Amino acid sequence: MKVLKLSAQGLPQAWISLELAVLHYAADEVRWEMGARIATFHGGHNAITGEQSIIHVNSIIGTKGVPSINPFDLVPGLTNSKLFIRDRNVCAYCADHVSEEELTREHIIPLGQRGVDSWMNVVTACRACNHRKSNRTPEQANMPLLYTPYVPSLWEDFILRNRRILADQMEFLMAHVPKSSRLLS
Repeated sequence: MKVLKLSAQGLPQAWISLELAVLHYAADEVRWEMGARIATFHGGHNAITGEQSIIHVNSIIGTKGVPSINPFDLVPGLTNSKLFIRDRNVCAYCADHVSEEELTREHIIPLGQRGVDSWMNVVTACRACNHRKSNRTPEQANMPLLYTPYVPSLWEDFILRNRRILADQMEFLMAHVPKSSRLLS
């Protein structure tokens, strides 16, 4: 289970472990919290008062400090699993909904034709379509794209990189994705 760490201004910073979240609470770095309480940690007893320290961890925390991520400068890392989720496991050429094992990263402008490995030059394709298109552009192969690629926003990237998102974390992130996001459809 991961905690969604945000800047004090509400920008996603990282998915962190419960243990790291406890450290933020103990260091008094948590400025605000949202979502459900997901864990309670019991510490030692105060030598003077005898009280036991208890830290309650929420699923979303806003921490002190200046954000290390500028959402407008961010280009999320490209991985096959994030690409397939962005494209909803749908082949960009035949529109078949395919299992992840049968999907491939397909370069619109092939690497052999000076294409680059970037969000704007890749789509999800089934193995058959990727093989049929081969080292050609969609125009050269007479295989038009059925949807266009895009670079995920900061909020979309946080959704794409974690497969076990709690409902309240997903609600927070989805409230910030662009209206044009494929994740909304």
